[in-house]
Amino acid sequence: MAAEGAMPQHDVDGAVTPPSCRFCAEPLTDTVVDLGKSPLCQTILTADELDRMEPFYPLHVHVCRQCWLVQVDEYVDPEGIFANDYPYYSSYSDSWLTHAQRYVDDMVRRFDLGSNSQVVELGSNDGYMLQYVIERGIPALGVEPAANVAKAAEARGVRTEVAFFGEDVARDLRFRGVVADLVAGKNVMAQVPDLNDFVAGIAALLAPEGVCTIEFPHLVTMIEQNEFDTIYHEHFSYFSFVTVERVFGAHGLRLFDVQELPTHGGSLRIFACHDDATHQRQAAADELAARERRIGVESVEYYEGFARRVRSVKRQLLRFLIDAAERGETVVGYGAPGKGNTLLNYCGIRSDLLAYTVDRNPHKQGRFLPGTHIPVHPPERIAETRPDHVLILPWNLKDEIAGQLAYVREWGGSLVVPIPGIEKVDVPPNGVSRGDTAKA
Repeated sequence: MAAEGAMPQHDVDGAVTPPSCRFCAEPLTDTVVDLGKSPLCQTILTADELDRMEPFYPLHVHVCRQCWLVQVDEYVDPEGIFANDYPYYSSYSDSWLTHAQRYVDDMVRRFDLGSNSQVVELGSNDGYMLQYVIERGIPALGVEPAANVAKAAEARGVRTEVAFFGEDVARDLRFRGVVADLVAGKNVMAQVPDLNDFVAGIAALLAPEGVCTIEFPHLVTMIEQNEFDTIYHEHFSYFSFVTVERVFGAHGLRLFDVQELPTHGGSLRIFACHDDATHQRQAAADELAARERRIGVESVEYYEGFARRVRSVKRQLLRFLIDAAERGETVVGYGAPGKGNTLLNYCGIRSDLLAYTVDRNPHKQGRFLPGTHIPVHPPERIAETRPDHVLILPWNLKDEIAGQLAYVREWGGSLVVPIPGIEKVDVPPNGVSRGDTAKA
């Protein structure tokens, strides 16, 4: 089994030994982008934490010349990230719930899942997806490391194991009779520091003809659309199709299909099975692998311009905020996502340029963003203060949010997204009323 990634070390002469790749253990000597230092993006602060020391960690992205895995170092134990007060709950996005429901419909139909099947979701969060599996009478089990979020899933009727998934957990579940016909993971594999243990666990849990689907932001889209704010400490790895195929192949799993999705600014859904399973390789998998190799994802040159484009986005955003401030205009944020915290900390933005942000998640309201200490309010705050501009931090949900914020037309306010560059979003003439914004 390949070694887990490690932080840089100093030898006896004081020289820095480069970190090693978390998949193949090769030294990491090439930088994709260095975003400086940032706090953990999901550590939303309470008022009494504002005067305490706040840890910042390097956010330095490398690419491995051997397997071409793009990755950040592991500075914090995952148990410290997914603590009992982990604030992310998937069910607060309507579009994400719709995505989950469509996924369940598609998988049930394609793989003929029924009451004799077993579905397991890795990183099942608050039961946002498995609730739709259970509605169909299909046995379902979630595996979720954050105890507080798992409790919300249990309240929804979703049986949940509180654990960090890996080979030991998979073998324990198998010993207890859980053999998965479908293993699902949505935006979880990037959050796994021990990548080999995670994929080995999938192989151990999967039935002989079982299928595993994993979704993750596509590295190619991240590079080409300047989506650097999807980089944060909780995301240890960033995958191209050719690299993730290499990772799964090392554990006896074969990728037989792939779908390109619009979620999170551009994602992949890969389909994996055991090497000797009967699932036929689909043309989409060969086509995407060929396209990635054609554009050069397995070359250092492909990544060389990314850092320059990231700096350009930073300057554009700061220019917009400073010009607005000098005109006496108010800019506020919508959302308190992890990506927003990367963006704000990298750009050095504080409440003098972004007065506050809002979020539908009540677990974040009344708190403050890490590093920047920008206050988080309920969505109704926007209608109360009538700002000139609203910066949509979860820009991947801009259409959903624009519908919720249609009322800013009343005072001539504008909606703006920062990625791939500063851009105004059309405010629809008819959307959700102000009174319904928080529950839209």
